[in-house]
Amino acid sequence: MRCRGEEFADPRGRVNIRALMLRVGVVAVVAAFPLACAYAAAVDPGALPAEQAALASRSLLLDIAQAGSRLVVVGERGHVLLSDNRAQTWRQAKSVPTQDLLTAVCFSDERHGVAVGHDEIVIITADGGETWSRQHYAPEAQQPLLDVLCSGNESIAVGAYGTYLVSSDSGATWAERKFQAQKRQASQPAASKATGAALPAVQPPAHDADEYLGEDFHLNRIVGASGSRLYIAGEAGHLYRSDDAGATWVELPSPYEGSFFGLLPLNGESLLAYGLRGHLFQSNDGGSTWREIKTGTQAMLNDAARLPSGGIVVAGLSGALLVSLDNGATYTLRQQSDRKGLSAVLPLGPTELVAVGEGGVKLIAIEAPP
Repeated sequence: MRCRGEEFADPRGRVNIRALMLRVGVVAVVAAFPLACAYAAAVDPGALPAEQAALASRSLLLDIAQAGSRLVVVGERGHVLLSDNRAQTWRQAKSVPTQDLLTAVCFSDERHGVAVGHDEIVIITADGGETWSRQHYAPEAQQPLLDVLCSGNESIAVGAYGTYLVSSDSGATWAERKFQAQKRQASQPAASKATGAALPAVQPPAHDADEYLGEDFHLNRIVGASGSRLYIAGEAGHLYRSDDAGATWVELPSPYEGSFFGLLPLNGESLLAYGLRGHLFQSNDGGSTWREIKTGTQAMLNDAARLPSGGIVVAGLSGALLVSLDNGATYTLRQQSDRKGLSAVLPLGPTELVAVGEGGVKLIAIEAPP
C-alpha cells in the first residue's frame, strides 16, 4: 500500500531529486522529510495500466528518445507519448502496463525500446512504442531506476543506491549486478584500451577489495561514447568510466563534490559533465582533468545535447537553457519565459529543439545571436 507523493521518496530518506525538483520547482530540497498520507491506496499503481489522459502532453515528463523518425516521451503515471510529425502533435501509447513514474527511455532501433522508472519497473516495446510489456518490477526494493542505455540487444539500467541491472536480450530478462568501480591512483593510466566486451558483465574485484568502490551512491545517468566507452554520472561528485562496454569501471577524478545529473560526450576525448547549482565542466582527456565553465545560472542542469550544426545545448530547472554555437567555446543563457523546469532535450534540426519537463512537451527555437 502506498500514498500519493511516495513516488519521490524512499524509506532511507533520500529522494529522486530530479523528479521532485521538476515537480515543485525548487533549487534545493532537504535530505529527508515526513510524508503524510491522506488515504491508503488499495492497489499498487505500479501494477495498474496507464490511463488515457487528455492533458498527458502537459504533465510531468522526464525523458525523450527517437525510434527511427518517431519521438517517444515518458513521464508520470506511466504516460508514454508518441509523435510521428516532428513533435507537432502527440498521442498516448495504446498499452502501457504501469502507472509508475517513468524516468528514462531508449531505443536500439526504430522498433525495440526500453523504459524504466520507480519500483524498479522495466517495460519494453517491439513495435516502436505502441504497446509495452512489463519485464522487471521490484516494489519491495523501494528504489527507482533513473536511466537506461540501449545498444543492440544489450541494455544497462542504473538507479538509486548503486542499482545496476543488465540485459542481453533486448530487455526481455534482467539480472542485477553489484556496481563496483576501481579507485583511480595517481600513477594509474587514465583508461585501458577498449576490448569490445559485451555490455552486461560487471566483474567483481580480482584482488584487494580496498581498491574498489562499492558505496550505494545514486547512479543518475549512463551514456555511451565512441567504441566501447561508457560513462556514468552519480551523486556526491561521483563520475565513472568504462572502456570495455561496462565489463569494468574506474572512478574518475571529480571537479566538485555536488551531484552530477548527466554527461555529454563530444568529439574525441572531450566530455561535458553537469549537475547541481548550474555546475558545468568540460574535460578534453576522457575525464582525467576538468575545467569549469561559467554558466550564469544556479539552476540544476538535467540534460545536454549536440545540435546538427555542431552547437551544444544544456537544459535545467527554472527554464534554464545554455546554448553554445561555437562548439563549446562560449555559452549563452537563454532563459525560458515560463520558468518551467526542463528534464530532457532532443534536437529536431539545426535551430529547433523538442524539450520535456515540468510543463510537458514544448518546442524551442534556437536562433543565432544578432
